[in-house]
Order: sequence, then C-alpha cells, then structure tokens
Amino acid sequence: MSTLKTTSEKMSNYRWIICSMLFFATTVNYLDRQVLSLTWKDFIAPEFHWTDTHYGIITAIFSIVYAIANLFAGRFVDWLGSKKGYLWAIAIWSVGACLHALCGWATEMSVGLQNVNAMLSASGALTSTIAITSVYYFIAARIVLAVGESGNFPAAIKVTAEYFPKKDRAFSTSIFNAGATVGALIAPVSIPSLASYFKSIEVGNGWEMAFIVIGALGFIWMGLWLFVYKKPQENAHVNAAELAYIQQDKGNEETSHTEEEPKLSLWQCFKYRQTWAVAFGKFLTDGVWWFFLFWTPAYISDVYGFSSDSPTAQLLIFVLYAITMLSIYGGKLPTIIINKTGKDPYAARMRAMLIFAIFPLFALFAQPLGNISYWFPVIIIGIAGAAHQSWSANIYSVGSDMFPKSAVATIIGIGGMAGGVAAFLINMCSGILFDYAEATQMTFLGFQGKEAGYFIIFCICAVAYLIAWCIMKALVPKYELIKV
Repeated sequence: MSTLKTTSEKMSNYRWIICSMLFFATTVNYLDRQVLSLTWKDFIAPEFHWTDTHYGIITAIFSIVYAIANLFAGRFVDWLGSKKGYLWAIAIWSVGACLHALCGWATEMSVGLQNVNAMLSASGALTSTIAITSVYYFIAARIVLAVGESGNFPAAIKVTAEYFPKKDRAFSTSIFNAGATVGALIAPVSIPSLASYFKSIEVGNGWEMAFIVIGALGFIWMGLWLFVYKKPQENAHVNAAELAYIQQDKGNEETSHTEEEPKLSLWQCFKYRQTWAVAFGKFLTDGVWWFFLFWTPAYISDVYGFSSDSPTAQLLIFVLYAITMLSIYGGKLPTIIINKTGKDPYAARMRAMLIFAIFPLFALFAQPLGNISYWFPVIIIGIAGAAHQSWSANIYSVGSDMFPKSAVATIIGIGGMAGGVAAFLINMCSGILFDYAEATQMTFLGFQGKEAGYFIIFCICAVAYLIAWCIMKALVPKYELIKV
C-alpha cells in the first residue's frame, strides 16, 4: 500500500477496542480482589471469629505471593505471548476467586461442626481453632488468586506497548487502569448486597455466593478475548492507517527499539538503573493503594460505625472511588506536556508524576478533619487514590518507553513484585498495629486507640510519593533508551 494511501485512508480505531478489553479485565481483577475486604468484617469475621490480625495476615500473604508471582508472571507473559498469557492469568485468578466459597465448608469439616450456626455460636478454645483453621484455607485460596492476578498488569502493559505509540501509552494505560477504580466503585454497592441477599435466602452465610458470582465474570472475559485479540499487524480490523499510527515510533532510532534486538534475561534486567527506578517507584507507593483498597471498609466501620452492607458505608465508598476516576485525566497530562513543550516522554511523565506526588499530602489532614465529618477523610482518600492511579499509569509507561517490547512485561513484573512486597508489609503491620492500638489505647498526636493507628498509616501514605519521585529522578535523571 502506498504512503499516500496510508496517510489519506481514514484510520480505524481497533486499538481502543483492545483498550476496552484491558479495562474490563482490570475491573474484574479488582472486583475479585475486593470481595474479601467487603465481606470479612460483617459476614466472615463473626463466623470464623477473626481479629484484625487474622485479616492482616491473609491480606499480607496475598500481597507477598502476588509480589513473588509478579517476578515470574511478567517473564511468563513475555514467553507465552499476550493472548495466551492473559488467558492463563485470568483463568487461574477466576478459579482462585471461586475457591474462597469452599473455605467455610472446609473449616466445618475440619473442626467437626455441622453448619454456620454452630460456627457462630462456638466459644472458648474452639473459636481459636476455627479462626486458625479458616485462615489457612483462605490463605490457600488467596494464593491461587494472587498467582493469577499477578499476570494482569504485565499482560496489559505488554498489549498496550503493542497497540499504542509511546505518546499515547500513559493515556491508554490510565483508561484501562481506571478499571481498578471502576471495580472498586462497583464492589461496595454490589458485593455486600449480594452477600446479604444470599444470606437472606439461606444460601450459606451469603458471602460464599458473592465470591462465586464475581469470580465467574473472568470466564466470560476469556471467551471474548479469544475472538478479539490478535497482534496489530495480523489483525484484519486494524487498517494500514491505524497500523502506521501504532508503529510511528519505529522511524525514530533514538526513541525506539528494533525487532531484531536480542531478548533480555530476567537477571540482565536488574543491571539497569531504569529497572530499579520502576521498582522503587512501585515499592514506595503501591502499598498506599493496597492499604486504601483493603482497609477503607474496615476504617469506616471501626471509626464511624457503619457496616459494609449499610447504605451509608456503600455511599461513602462509592463516592470515594468515583473521585478516584479523575485519574483518567492524569494519564492525559504527559501527552499535553509533550505537545506543548516538545519534551521527551520520560521528562513529561516525571513532571506529571511530581504533580501527582503532591496530592497525597492531603492525607495528613484526613483523620483530623474526620472529627468534623466522615465525608472529609472519604474525599481526601479519594483524591489520594486518584493521584495514585495517575502516578501508576505513568510509572507503567516509564518501563514500556525505555525497554524493548520483549522485556516490557518482565519489567512491569519486577515493579509489581516490589509493589507487592510493600503491600505485604503495610497490610501485615496495619493489622498488628490496629489490634495493638485498640488493646493498649495508645495515643498519637491527639488520637487514641484504633484512630491513632489509622493516623500513623495515613502519615506514611502521605509522604511516600514525594520520596519515591526523588529516588526515581536520582536513578534516571533523563530519558535513556535501553540498548541490548
């Protein structure tokens, strides 16, 4: 096809169909991840006699397994390819999500009780046995979920690198990454209601069917992915004009990689400062998002007394994640900076990320203003969440900008591992801290008990992004393409 025809032909937009599939996969990913956080306090904990420490252990182990699996998931996706790698990932995590529903039955069989009522009415040493036994079963299910979910972002970023030029990657990433927010947005108004409904018709204790219904969504996505995805150069729905747009970076030798470049091994990736920049950027900030994701429903319940299935709690969490949807515009900001200043993608992203790093500082005021109204911490956490998702979209694109496409999923996997380790630490420590704060009625800057514990974590979350930005900038002061 001639160049004239390629440039004059109306461009197809199939890349946005692919982006929408990534969006829906990420939405399902976060729905599956949220079921436990929205059911444990009011449905699961009374049945299994859990404390905050029990929940903290479960979420922490999920996080560390997710972290370790990320290291290999990225390599697995690079080896298997985007289509098959994504299918395997979502199949595993959907099975893992459904397996949670069996934890109650397995606990009953193990401790010799007949039904939910017997578990609820247990007392004495038996409650400790029930708690420990159930925690082991939930950990097993969370491990399967974590292994599968670790493949989502490496696969999605790899597909984005295949279907979008560098200047559009942060925006497209922010769109599919908004699936995390939409999943978190839908979850509080659907999951507790599902659990309450099935509990009212006496299908277990209700929470079991919530895991099954949400887990089944992944299998629907798999059927669609089989028919929708092909590489752009092999896809009949991508015309010549769109393919030329997608591959526009190929003409610039200084900002693109060639197809003939040798592949980087996993251990070779660690030789580059760019890898460590992504890793530190994720390590210092991902834990913040995971804390908000896993602990906000408990925070609203502990501090303000609203159970997860109450209309007020559902409205608060819905508004929180609705605010987080502002992150879509965060992905657009680097493109605006590039168009206005002509800066390279890395410089534009770092300028945008510095702006995003400032907003989480408002978390310092969440707890103090919460004494006036519970709406203040909800709005502030929503703003911090929007800043995080904007930050996240750009840090993903930093990796895809500077590394060969054959290594993109591996780099994102390394970053995901670092973020997962941070999530492990913050979830484990938060559970222990909150139980300790409640038991000792500790005080911190005017707050007492659990409120003091939450304020300590909010302070850590507030400053994490500025520290991460400084480290990233020190490691990679300017744009530097990796040449193998």
